[in-house]
This record gives sequence, C-alpha cells and structure tokens, in this order.
Amino acid sequence: MFEAYILPIIIFAAVGLGAGILLTVASKIFAVKTDERLEELSGALPQINCGACGYSGCGDYAVAVLNGAPTNACKPGGDQTSKKLSEIMGVDFSDVEEEVAFVRCAGDCNATTWKYNYDGVQSCNASNRFYNGSKTCTSGCLGFGDCIKVCPNNAIYLRDGIAVVDSRLCVACGLCVKACPNNLIVMKPVNQRIDVVCMSTQMGKVTKAVCKNGCIGCKICEKKCPSDAIKVENNFATIDYSKCTQCGICAEACPTGAIQNKK
Repeated sequence: MFEAYILPIIIFAAVGLGAGILLTVASKIFAVKTDERLEELSGALPQINCGACGYSGCGDYAVAVLNGAPTNACKPGGDQTSKKLSEIMGVDFSDVEEEVAFVRCAGDCNATTWKYNYDGVQSCNASNRFYNGSKTCTSGCLGFGDCIKVCPNNAIYLRDGIAVVDSRLCVACGLCVKACPNNLIVMKPVNQRIDVVCMSTQMGKVTKAVCKNGCIGCKICEKKCPSDAIKVENNFATIDYSKCTQCGICAEACPTGAIQNKK
C-alpha cells in the first residue's frame, strides 16, 4: 500500500524540481537589467507626483532623466533636487526657473456680493454646478478651498472669502492650478510683482456691477505701459512677463485696482 504512493510522489517532486530549474534559467536569460541610478534618481525627487515636470509622476520623471531628460524640471524640488539629479547623472547643473502660484481674483467680501446662500457640499466644484457659484461674479474665487485641500505645503489659505497664496511656502507643484474650477490660479515667476487680479471677460459695465476690484477692460494700463507689456483683449488685461519691467505704472493707473503691485 505504501509503495503505491512512492512513485507519484517521486514523479511530482521531479516535475517540481524540473520546473524550478527551468524558471531559474529563464529568469537569468530573460532578466531585464535595471540601472542602479534609477533608484537614486527616484530617491532624490520629492515624491509629490504633481506632474509639474511634464510627466505623470516622480517615477516617470526619474525614468525620463535616466534617458536624457533635463534635470531641472522638478519645480517643488528646486535647485537642490536639480543638483542631486545632475550629480547622479554626471551632467552639469541647470538652474530651476523658480515659480509661485498666484490667484487672479480680488473679489473678496468687500468687493462682491452673494446671489444666494449655498449650503451644499463645501467644495468649489460642487458650488460651481449651481449657477456658477453663489457669488454675483461668476468668474471669481468660489471660496470653498478646493485648492487648499490639495496643497501639500499648506501654502494657501482663505482671506475674506478668497484664496490667497503664501509665496514663502509655495513649492510650485501646480496642484492648486488643476483644482480650481474657474482656472483662477496660475504659475508665474517668483520675482514677478505686477499682475492682474481678475479673470472676468465680461463687458466693463457688467464686471463693475458684480465686483469693485474687477478688470473693466478700459485699456488705460495698455496705453500707459512704457514697455508694451500689457494687452487688453476680450475685455481682459494680460501681462507679458518677458516684457514687464515692473515699473508699477499700470498698477497706479488702474481705476479699479485690478492690477496690483506686490512689493
């Protein structure tokens, strides 16, 4: 009786042993060699996975750097991360263009009013589905802090009903830019002091009726700018940072305060 079980056991053991040997040989033959630098590159990145570098996350960016991508694309990591990546890859260090998030809205509690009391889900996206938010200005900050919730560095807070960025804490990850349903948050050079704090493209009369601080498209700033850095199109002023000398003339000339000089 006992002998009847021996042969199947031997056969099963032999098959298992053979399969193990074949798998071991196959793993050696078909093994994909990984560059040890990949782990070092990944470890040097902040792992915020914000996508500011142009890749889906820190892992993909590490692979891209290994394959020759620039080492200075990580905004949150800044120059420190760029130096580490450059050292690992054995290439010259490239300076990171420092940026900061900026909320283009000055429609606080003192400048605009409310159409109705919203008591639904406390989210900008949710509020925006109800007649473009509860404020009379439908282009401004909705004030429920979706940007605050995604900020990894607590660099955004609410002040008088609108989001404000603390430039000292902002790491330029851009997650807040993606979170804002009204596209009010932009990235700008960290040293750029002059900017437009409004995104309304309504006619001047309409904008002025819903927000005291809104851009009315009067073109005074465009006419006053000595460096041709401001253009008013679709009732909305925009500044070309590459031309702006930050003289502050436009901010002084703006009749509504829609252009501010953050000295």
